[in-house]
Amino acid sequence: MSRNTGPHLAFIKLFFKKNGFLFFNLNTIFENKHHKTISQTTVDYTGLNYFLFFILKKSNKYQITKKYRKKKGIIGDSGEYSPKSNGECSEKINEVSPVKCAFAIFDADFFNDTKIAEIEQGATELNIPISRANRKLVASVNGGLHDPSYLVFNPGWGNEQVQSKTKRFSCPSLSGIQRPEGEEDIAFMTVLELGELIKTKQITSEELTQIFLHRLKRYNLVLEAVVTYTEELAYKQAKEADEMLARGIYLGPLHGIPYGLKDIISVPQYKTTWGSKTFKDQVLDIEASVYKKLKSAGAVLVAKLATGSLAYDDIWFGGRTRNPWNIEEYSTGSSSGPAASTSAGMVPFAIGSETCGSITYPAARCGVTALRPTFGAVGRTGVMSISESLDKIGPFCRSAADCTIILDAILGKDPDDPSSKDISLDDPFSVDITNLTVGYLDDAEMEVVRILESKGVKMVPFKLNYTVSHVQGILNFTMDVDMLAHFDEWQRSGEDDFYEAQDQWPVELRRARMIPAVDYVQAQRARGKLIREIRESFTVDAFIGNATDWEKVCLGNLVGMPVLIIPTGFTKISSPPPDGSRRRTTITTGIYAPPNHDHVALALAMAYQSVTKHHKQRPPIDDLGPNDFIVDSISTPDYLSSQAIPCLEGSVSSGSAVTM
Repeated sequence: MSRNTGPHLAFIKLFFKKNGFLFFNLNTIFENKHHKTISQTTVDYTGLNYFLFFILKKSNKYQITKKYRKKKGIIGDSGEYSPKSNGECSEKINEVSPVKCAFAIFDADFFNDTKIAEIEQGATELNIPISRANRKLVASVNGGLHDPSYLVFNPGWGNEQVQSKTKRFSCPSLSGIQRPEGEEDIAFMTVLELGELIKTKQITSEELTQIFLHRLKRYNLVLEAVVTYTEELAYKQAKEADEMLARGIYLGPLHGIPYGLKDIISVPQYKTTWGSKTFKDQVLDIEASVYKKLKSAGAVLVAKLATGSLAYDDIWFGGRTRNPWNIEEYSTGSSSGPAASTSAGMVPFAIGSETCGSITYPAARCGVTALRPTFGAVGRTGVMSISESLDKIGPFCRSAADCTIILDAILGKDPDDPSSKDISLDDPFSVDITNLTVGYLDDAEMEVVRILESKGVKMVPFKLNYTVSHVQGILNFTMDVDMLAHFDEWQRSGEDDFYEAQDQWPVELRRARMIPAVDYVQAQRARGKLIREIRESFTVDAFIGNATDWEKVCLGNLVGMPVLIIPTGFTKISSPPPDGSRRRTTITTGIYAPPNHDHVALALAMAYQSVTKHHKQRPPIDDLGPNDFIVDSISTPDYLSSQAIPCLEGSVSSGSAVTM
């Protein structure tokens, strides 16, 4: 890349200044332009000289003729770009309005000189002062925790009236559940089974808390799935749960059950790091809505679990979270800690979030059952925001029945989240699936289709029909602009330079700075068209399909559609050691339902899991195979460099690990 910038940089920065964001350095400006604009052209030019030429070339109304450009050295005899000295470049820049030329970046190079002058004056006198006033008012703090947008997205289809939730689900009563002898067996019991042990006083909440804290510390050294152990709080909540039960007060199936929260969910007095080194010491005096509801249900918080930095993928300031089923690979998706911890039996359940794929991908990779609920079903107060029209909170569990129990506890209107609502779901435990017609896509797992058909469900081939061809583009415009609004100060202050993965949020948010408001609104109109087409095409009660197909992930999030991810089998890893390995690749599928019909997906998944055991399998963390030594190749993350990684067959001392 050319570093001979001179007036070229002045030209570009002048444009940025006139639009109120003169805070990008040379590398940032060039990276953003090269990443999107230059890479899309067939001409192989590099450096800012080309950037200037590109803008001039894109403008249909610039004042320099081709003959004059040849004379001045802008182009050669062949018509190709031919830069000369910086002095000559300065002369050329003065010939052309920077604002006019730079409008090519916005695909808006159609204004004449008079209109350009009006735009420049209006932006200087009106737009920039208003923008600065707005930022000062609502954008000085990162994360989108305060002052939510009142442009509320409603995923409801047509004139469907959603009634308020008035009653809880009818939790099934389990009889004859006995406490296993070994802690390993206890760790892999479902929430319903553990709840029965507590209710019948075969185990105390304090005992359960000790078991899961022990497992968290033991396996985290390899999986890198825990940010903070909330040990003091956990034992306090567990003790209260036991004392209440002793007084005859039972709060329900989550009474005394340990769990973990993705570390974008705030809990007072504990760090909420958002997975980022920039915020790793952040303590928010906010009690997240979802945490409040779980606390009221008697659940016990044992850990804040890893999230990809600023909820992007699985890289965070403490390492990169691994997949318990194959610890050579990573868990993918920003809800990496909740997925890995649930899969490894480190918690009975965990709470994660999804904007686009952060529940579906890690759940599929780690082989757990997880629900991405209808948009707005679960309140998000106290949760770091990426996009107020895309963010959703959902559970990672061992079974669909457990997901149902957790959803019942966290479902409902959050008074401080304008997008949340009370929705009246039918009781998933009472749905008569024989009355359902369920479609299956070409990529559906046919075992699921056959089993549901044997249960009396009418199964039919199915395909979603829609004409919108750039679903991912609509999602990117929506997500990136919304995210930038919540992390405007982060970018302006240059803190994005310290982000863990420079090819992720930093590049995307710089590019988002160049998305005009009118094009953002057009993207939302295109989103509305997509929603209408999906609604008309959704002629079944639910459908079965690949849970991690990128088009479906983007589409499902844009339209607010719930999906339940369930494990359906396992295959051998690719390129195993010569003598084999017990590591596995998980096979999963998704059960999709229309918005506000999460109960349908849950009921179908419970029917499938009632006759299968894929969801009951345990990952081989302790026993990879006699000649599989992948553990030895995993290096200790920097933040744990002072601690010894134990042999996984051994035990860990009961002392607290470092809290971050």
